[in-house]
Amino acid sequence: MRRKLAAFRLLVSCLLASWLSASLMGAAAAADCPGNPAALGTSRTIAVDPTEHRRLGAFQYRETLPLNDHEVVLTFDDGPLPPYSNHILDVLAKECVQATFFMVGRMATAYPHLVKRAHAEGHTIGNHSQNHPFSFARMTVDQASREIEDGFTSIRTALGDPSGVTHFFRIPGLLRQEPVEAYLASHGYLTWSVDFMADDWTRIGAGEIVRRALNRLEARGRGILLLHDIHLKTALALPTLLQELKTRGYKIVHVVEAGPGQPKTATLPEQWIARGARTIQAGDWPLAQTASVTLPDPVLQAPDMHNFGIADTTGSYEYGAARGGDRLRAGDHDIRLPQTSLWLRSRRIVGLPAAEMLPAPDATNFHYSEVWKTRPMVARRSATKGRPTTTAAASTRASASLPKGAPAPAPKNNLGPRPSRPIGHQIQLPRPTASL
Repeated sequence: MRRKLAAFRLLVSCLLASWLSASLMGAAAAADCPGNPAALGTSRTIAVDPTEHRRLGAFQYRETLPLNDHEVVLTFDDGPLPPYSNHILDVLAKECVQATFFMVGRMATAYPHLVKRAHAEGHTIGNHSQNHPFSFARMTVDQASREIEDGFTSIRTALGDPSGVTHFFRIPGLLRQEPVEAYLASHGYLTWSVDFMADDWTRIGAGEIVRRALNRLEARGRGILLLHDIHLKTALALPTLLQELKTRGYKIVHVVEAGPGQPKTATLPEQWIARGARTIQAGDWPLAQTASVTLPDPVLQAPDMHNFGIADTTGSYEYGAARGGDRLRAGDHDIRLPQTSLWLRSRRIVGLPAAEMLPAPDATNFHYSEVWKTRPMVARRSATKGRPTTTAAASTRASASLPKGAPAPAPKNNLGPRPSRPIGHQIQLPRPTASL
């Protein structure tokens, strides 16, 4: 009991501290944003230890970031690429918003000035492989390790400061596989997935990017958003998206790697569990077997034949038997209905239990009287021009052997006797019963 009470107090204190820090830091960031006092700002910073949490993102994993309601983490993939990355960095700087950039190694090598600018402006730098291949799900561990390590080497070289690149890694296309994730975990890398996306890599416009991002964020309430800083439409959609986030009361959270100068953020294990995921506790085992539970049979109310004036099962009808000789008189205008039930008498019909397999009909269910069967077809030899066919010759020989004056037989073909006309299936329907 004391342990539960202590855990509850720690949870309340963590939530209260995070709420206070988010409110104070958000107000300070918005107020301290140069040239834009009404900026969205960054509400708070979360420091994550990659050795404690190996995989993040509710889209694929059971854990995600410990975010409060109406908190968003912005992530950008596949860059840097001018001029789109430049414009995105300008928008983020104007709103004083911090994001996480998962950069491709060869892109960082081509545009090192953008890597340095993103780091200088306080954004988090992560790795998105060296060449962004869409084959991580089929690669061997050796092939994937070369893509991973070469990406880190290229980004660190472009930045010129190895400590400025975090141990955060996102698999290209989110094409995960267990051996590659095990390699990342064994080398101290944190694998990032997402919570929701805006589909900005598809053929949609800037307005649709904003709509999808907001709709999916409203459905979850919080989470990690995936965007790409290599598209013009994403650069055009970002200012509207940030403005809508501020209007709807959302806060931006910045994620960094915990280290000597940045202690990890105090959290509880329950805060990392993705919404909808549930861990099995000790008290949950063994699980109840629902197949052994006996449920009551469904009972339906059905009309009895006496409601319709049928006296017995033979079908004889007595006028007025249902209501004791009731007749409509000239002065009657309304017919009173029963108060408790529509039917004066009723029968209980017990529903049949659900069967795993349905019975198949037998041939005896259809009472076949005659079944027409087709005969096999025999190929007929084609007649040679100018020569009689085999059938015609045989007919000539047969007519020559007949007595004089006898009628000639009908010519026969190779198909045998003509089959009778198909009449199909004739089904004898059962007679209706007299009783209900």
